[in-house]
Formats: sequence, structure tokens, C-alpha cells
Amino acid sequence: MSESNAIANGLAGAGGGIIAQIITYPLQTVNTRQQTERNLKKNKLTPSTVTAPGTLLQIFQVIGSEGWGGLYSGLKPSLLGTAASQGIYYYFYQVFKNKAVAIAAARKVKGHGDGTVGMFGWLVVAAIAGSLNVLFTNPIWVLVTRMQTHTQAERKIMDEKKEALRRAASESSLSDSTLQDKLAELHSIKPRPFGTIQAVNEVYGEAGIIGFWKGVIPALIMVCNPSIQFMIYESTLKHIRAKRSAKKQGDTSVTALEVFLVGALAKLGATVSTYPLLVVKSRLQAKQAIGGSNSLRYSGTFDAVLKIIRYEGLPSFYKGMSTKIVQSVFAASVLFMVKEELVKAFMLLAKKSKKVVVNLSS
Repeated sequence: MSESNAIANGLAGAGGGIIAQIITYPLQTVNTRQQTERNLKKNKLTPSTVTAPGTLLQIFQVIGSEGWGGLYSGLKPSLLGTAASQGIYYYFYQVFKNKAVAIAAARKVKGHGDGTVGMFGWLVVAAIAGSLNVLFTNPIWVLVTRMQTHTQAERKIMDEKKEALRRAASESSLSDSTLQDKLAELHSIKPRPFGTIQAVNEVYGEAGIIGFWKGVIPALIMVCNPSIQFMIYESTLKHIRAKRSAKKQGDTSVTALEVFLVGALAKLGATVSTYPLLVVKSRLQAKQAIGGSNSLRYSGTFDAVLKIIRYEGLPSFYKGMSTKIVQSVFAASVLFMVKEELVKAFMLLAKKSKKVVVNLSS
């Protein structure tokens, strides 16, 4: 029964994740571009975080310059990544959750504890499931980040070429007419089509197989995000059920709306506390040409952290956080709500199927 329960949670997690991803993907694309945009400090003034109006403006800018397709760059591998990520995560989460519940029950029999899993137990369960998920799916998210930020990187490369031409003109090695012709030629160049195969070739060409695990260190550290999320989620649901049980209500189950709200609360707390790690991960996975100068290009996690602090300031760790909060909280709420309903449907179907088998065999 526990195995079928784990499978049900895995399938439901994948289904809920895909639906949430499709609904919130434009916000995710804009948020990745906000995170990977790099600006040097000017006169010791640090850049401010992106506000909601900035996010809306950027969405319209993407639509205007790239069409609606620009907001869905990398959607196909992202859906694959979401299905794989949620499926793997929820499967292993349920497997280890069942073990944690069994251990807690065994401890109660021996006179230790009340038979329920504590906050630390939920943290450990979520951390193990999250680590396995990161190691399996990191290559997919590297490709998604590359595809979401491809136009951004191409624009930065083009700006550098234009700047080089202007410097050459100022040094009198180019005439004004030649400069204008070359600038017009560069301006007419449109970003190259960039699909999954192109992203794979680019990543492999830069760093080989190891390139597909760029950002894996902050991603593994970020396992604490779902750990915090599920600690809040499970503890809150446990509190709700306990209150209803204490009031001797017949039904202690939670509604879809309550799951939605609890899921939103849990994701909000996790996102605010771990957002800087997400910025570092996105910057490592994006094409380093986005940085322009070497001061804004990173060789690894530690190098990225030091350079962000030195050249951009601490507020840069929170670039685009308002967008991420809206996107992740809404996505998590939809995911939890859909997942719980799918689990109920799956288990009901399994129960009916079992009854049919029993009736046929009797």
C-alpha cells in the first residue's frame, strides 16, 4: 500500500507541476532574466531590486521584441524538467515519509514520542528527496536557463561589438560612414534560433559533460528551500487536523482551498529565505557573455558570491525577488492543490480496482 501511495504522489506531483509550470512560465522567464542581469556599482550606490511595475514592463518588452514565444523560451525542456523533478521529488519524499512515520510509530510503541514525525524529521525527509532530485535533473535546468537567457546574452555580445566599433572610430581607424554602415549591419542581425539541441551543443562546447552540472552546489544547498517549505506545509496541516480532532469534528481532512493557502504560505517562507542561492545558481548556468566584463563573469560558486558582493552589492542577491515570490507562491499553491486532488482520485481509482479484482476472484 505504501508503494502505491508513493507512486500516486509521484504521478500527482508531476501532473500538478506541469500545470503550475504552464500557467506561471512567463513570470519564470522574466525572473531568470532579472536574476542574470549584471550591473556594476556606480559611486558606491547599489542597484535596487526589481519592482512589480518593472516586471510588467519587462514582460511587454519581451513581447514587443520577441513576440509571445519569447516568454516561453525553453518551455519544452522545462516541462520535461518539471515532470521529472516533481515526479522524482514526490516519489522519494513519500518513500522516506512512510519510513519516517513507521519509525515514529515504532518509537511510540517503545515509549518514546507521541507517534508523529517532528519538524526535524520532515526537514530530513525533504532534504534527502531534494538532493536526489537535484542530482538527477540539474542538466535539464541548465538547458532551460540557457534558452531563457539566450536573447539576453546575444544582445550583450552585440552591444560589445558596437562598443568596439565606436572605440575604433574614436581612434580614427574607422570613418564615420563606415562606422554607421557597420552599426546598421549589426543592428539588422536578429538573434539566432536557439532550441534544445543548440543549448546542448553550447553547454558541451564550453565545459564538456561537467557543464551540465553548473550551479549544482548552490542547487544542493537550496535543498533547504523545499525542506523549509515542507516543514511549514506539513506542520501547518498537522496543526489544522489536530485542532479539528480536539474539537471532536467528524471530518479532520483539509479542503483544496486550505491546501492552496497553506501551500502559498509555505512557499513564501522558503522563497524569501533562500532567494540569494537561486540568483547565484541562475548566473552560473547562464552564458557568461551576459556579464560582459570579467568582473561580472564567474568561474564557480565561491567566485560568483565574492564578485556579486564586490562589484554589485548585496541587494543584487535579491534581483527579481518580487517576481519570484508571485511566480513561485502561485505555482506552489496550484501544484499542491492539484497534487492533493490527483492523489485522492488515484487512490480512489486504486481502491475501486481492488474491489473489482476481489469480486471477480470470489
